Amino acid sequence: MTEAVTFLPKKWEQMPRQKFEEVLSDNCLLVSAFQDSILQIKEYLSDTYLFLLTNVEGILLDLDFSQNIESIVNHSPIRAGMYFTEQSCGVNAISEAMKHEAPIYLPPEEHECLAFKDWHCFSVPLKIDNKTIGYLDVSTINSGMNRELVAITKLLPAQMLISYQEYVNEQESELFFQSLTERQLKVLQLISKGYTVKAIAIKLKIKECTVNHHKKIIFEKLGVQSSTEAVSIAARHSIL
Repeated sequence: MTEAVTFLPKKWEQMPRQKFEEVLSDNCLLVSAFQDSILQIKEYLSDTYLFLLTNVEGILLDLDFSQNIESIVNHSPIRAGMYFTEQSCGVNAISEAMKHEAPIYLPPEEHECLAFKDWHCFSVPLKIDNKTIGYLDVSTINSGMNRELVAITKLLPAQMLISYQEYVNEQESELFFQSLTERQLKVLQLISKGYTVKAIAIKLKIKECTVNHHKKIIFEKLGVQSSTEAVSIAARHSIL
């Protein structure tokens, strides 16, 4: 049996408040996806749970937990903005997931820090297109993981990433919409209906060279090279 260690950091690393606000802003879509996903599953959880979300550097962005461990969490050093790196709080599930870039289960006796001596933790990297955007940790305190929580650890990361991608698409749609002028949107709408340059010019009572200029700007803003691509992206982001 592994002998319990008694590592206790002299100082938990905490990001300065102003800097943390910037990090939080940069990861706002990930935090929203985390909160939405947790909200959807809470009613199905009947036992102790603790969910932690960090960014790629292991900085705690947000957390959620069952009411029966509220006192434990509130009296622990865990606060948004703290680092879950090995340097900050010893070996833990998140630091191991960061190290190995893979899902990690860590029982209480394998945590170095005394504050985690009763924690059963499962941490997983959150990846989009093979790029890590953060880490999710599902834990219990003073009790092992029951079957429903084990199932959650398998389903929650996928649900979070779906929600995150939806937020990203929505944000991109807003940016696309804001970047196009009213006239450019009208030209794009007519292109989507199959209008030729000449037909668009007649419809909008402008010169054909003006239509071509609008098309050029639209292509540049959407990062495409053809009308077909422009219409496809616009439709995907519900611009049309």
